[in-house]
Amino acid sequence: MFKKLIAVFMMAAFTAGMTCAAMAADLVKVPSAWMDEHETFLIWYAKEKGWDKEAGLDIEIKYFDSGAAILNALPSGEWVFAGMGAVPAMLGNLRYGTIIIANGNDESMTNGVIVRKDSDIAKVKGWNKDYPDVLGSKETVKGKTFLVTTVSSAHYALSSWLEIFGLKDSDVVIKNMDQAQAVGALENNIGDGAGLWAPHLFLAEKKGGVLASDLKACKKGNPIVLIADPKYAAAHPDVTAKFLTVYLRAVNMLQHESPESLVPEYRRFFLEWAGKDYDEALALKDLQKHPVYNLEQQLAMFDDSKGQSQAQKWQSEIAKFFTAVGRITPDEAKKVGDGKYATNKYLKMVKAPIPSYK
Repeated sequence: MFKKLIAVFMMAAFTAGMTCAAMAADLVKVPSAWMDEHETFLIWYAKEKGWDKEAGLDIEIKYFDSGAAILNALPSGEWVFAGMGAVPAMLGNLRYGTIIIANGNDESMTNGVIVRKDSDIAKVKGWNKDYPDVLGSKETVKGKTFLVTTVSSAHYALSSWLEIFGLKDSDVVIKNMDQAQAVGALENNIGDGAGLWAPHLFLAEKKGGVLASDLKACKKGNPIVLIADPKYAAAHPDVTAKFLTVYLRAVNMLQHESPESLVPEYRRFFLEWAGKDYDEALALKDLQKHPVYNLEQQLAMFDDSKGQSQAQKWQSEIAKFFTAVGRITPDEAKKVGDGKYATNKYLKMVKAPIPSYK
C-alpha cells in the first residue's frame, strides 16, 4: 500500500512538473529595456506579482543607463519594448522608426537644473517675469559649465532653462556625463551646475544642491514614454496589447495605493534591480512627483480623431526645440515634426477592464 502511495505521489509530481514546463514553454518571451527610474518600478512590480505570466508573457527587464544606450541596443535585437524619455524616443523614430505606444509617467517635475548653494545663479529669482520661480539670470548663467547626459530629457530641461534667459547651448559649456557621474562631479566642485532626471535630481538636492528650475517651471511637458520596435509590434499586435495591459495594471495599483505604503517596495526595487540604496524620504519624493495615467486617461491623451493628440503635440514641441538649438536638422525635423509616431493603435487593443491589482 505504501509503495502504491509513493508511486501515485511521484506520478502526480511528474505530471505537475510537466504541466509547469508546458506552461513556461507557452509563455511568450518579451525582452524589454529600462533605466533606473520610476517607470521601471511599474514593470518590475508587475513582474514580481506574476502579472506578465497571467497575460501569457515572460517579460525580461534589462538595465541600461540612458535612452541613448537603449536605442543603440535595438539593432542587435536586445529588446522589443522600452521605457525612455520623450527626447530619445524622438531620436529613436528618426534612426529606427520606433513608435510610442503609451505614456509611462509625467516627468516635468523630475527633470531640472541643479546648481550649488553658493552659486550666483541661486541668488537671482524671477529674472524673466514670465517664469517667476526660475533661478538665474543671463549674466549669472552665460559662460558657465553644465554637466548633463546630452540629447536626453535632462538636456531638454537644461536647454529650456537657458532659453528663459535668451541663451542657447552654445552660450554655455556643456560636458556630457551619465547621471551618476554628474552628481558626483558636482559634489566635487566640477562644473557650475547639472541637468538631471530623478532620482538623481533629488539626490543632488539632498547633497546640498539647489533646484534652479524643472521643466514644469519652464512650462514644458515631458513624458516618459513606452516605445516599441515597429516591426515587432506590427507582427505581434496581441503581445503588444498584453504588454500594455501588464503595465497598466501596475498603473492602477499606483493610482489607488498611497505613496507612503509603496516606499518599502520602491526601495527594494532600486536596491535589488539597480543596486542603489535610496533612503525613505528620497523614495517617497520620487513616488509623489511622478503622476501616472490609466487606460482611459491614456486613450484621451493619444486621441487624434480631432487633430493632433496631446502625446503628438509634446513630441512636436520637442522636435521644434531641438531643431532651434541645432541638435537635429530641419530635414530631420520634417520627419518627426508632427509627432505621429505616437500612436493609439495598441492602446485601443487593450481589453477593458484591466485585471485587478489586488
